[in-house]
Amino acid sequence: MAPLEEIKANEFNLNIPRYVDTFEEEQVIDLAEVSKLLEQDKQEIAELEAKINEQLKILGIHV
Repeated sequence: MAPLEEIKANEFNLNIPRYVDTFEEEQVIDLAEVSKLLEQDKQEIAELEAKINEQLKILGIHV
């Protein structure tokens, strides 16, 4: 709640944005970290695809 003195200083203007900060700070994204995680995910995908292909080969399904 805004103190009366602040309201008076604002010429009794009761617009909410004068008294409430609605700004949300943007999250800083570490692109180097995101790139590292992406590369790790790509490596994991490649390993999983290789395992899937091995299982398909055992089943006689060649891709």
